[in-house]
Amino acid sequence: MRLMVPHPGHFDALKEIIEVKESESLNAVEEVYMGGSPEVMGSGRGVLHAPLIDEIREQTEYAHQHGIKMNIALNSPCTGGHHLTFEGYKMFEWYLEELNKACVDGVIVAEPYLVELLREFPMKTIVSCLAYVDAPQRARFFEELGADVITVDTNINRHFPTLEAMVKAVNCDIRVIVNEGCLYKCPFRYSHYNLASHLSSLNQPRTPLFAPDFYFDKCINIRLRDPTQIIKSAWIRPEDLREYEAIGINSFKLSGRTKAVNWIINCMRVYSRRSYDGNLLELLDCPQMLRYVFYIDNKKLEGSIEQWKKCDKHCHECGYCDKLTAEVLSTIK
Repeated sequence: MRLMVPHPGHFDALKEIIEVKESESLNAVEEVYMGGSPEVMGSGRGVLHAPLIDEIREQTEYAHQHGIKMNIALNSPCTGGHHLTFEGYKMFEWYLEELNKACVDGVIVAEPYLVELLREFPMKTIVSCLAYVDAPQRARFFEELGADVITVDTNINRHFPTLEAMVKAVNCDIRVIVNEGCLYKCPFRYSHYNLASHLSSLNQPRTPLFAPDFYFDKCINIRLRDPTQIIKSAWIRPEDLREYEAIGINSFKLSGRTKAVNWIINCMRVYSRRSYDGNLLELLDCPQMLRYVFYIDNKKLEGSIEQWKKCDKHCHECGYCDKLTAEVLSTIK
């Protein structure tokens, strides 16, 4: 197992993550990733600390001294067309060259144009889950564009035949995100990440600095009214990583680079050790505040992966997750 861990961006957080990794022998942790500069490009998340190139160089050097690879997320699904202008091309080319000089190991992108542009550099090209790679054919397209690693659309995390076919269809690494708690087949997903990509960018002058997050509010409201949707989400229990390894997936990613470093470290421990006794909602990147409302007993979920491995995802006919919710979820008084 190889685990990629989120990093909030400031040097102290990186040092703390690496200190815990080494002191507790969490050998599965091989990579970290953080956001790039919002002046160049937005990303799928807000950037709480945006390191300049000199700091990226410093942090990358420190990570390498401890045997950890450094990746930078430039995974905005929308650049407003700026990347297709001459000025945009020159800006991205310059920034990627600066990241390369800083000895960054990989760049996470969603835009196919940037996947091709990265072929000019020795850094690994890591396709983001926001490229929505959900089928072997789509994976092959991205591999031909230049992908070294493909992080699959989380909507297929429990579609085992598709995942296995994808592993066989390409030579590049297939990676899954283990602790994203977004709605399965969320109707807001594309629009929500589009909003995030604009709000996290400073190079598009017409983008507001702040906007009410309509999509997040709707998302929370749906789960409060129908907690079964939490169980249907595409998270992966720490104990179930072996099921993915059995079909050839050995690369796993933790989500949550906008979270506090102590939360990140707790998730890193749990997934490295492949065991957790507690409220599953404590591990999920989104929606974290629901852990104050619901308790999902992770141990009671043992064996549920066997149903999900063979599930055809016709939820209106099945009812398995409804029954499971009644067994494992309780309301916190």
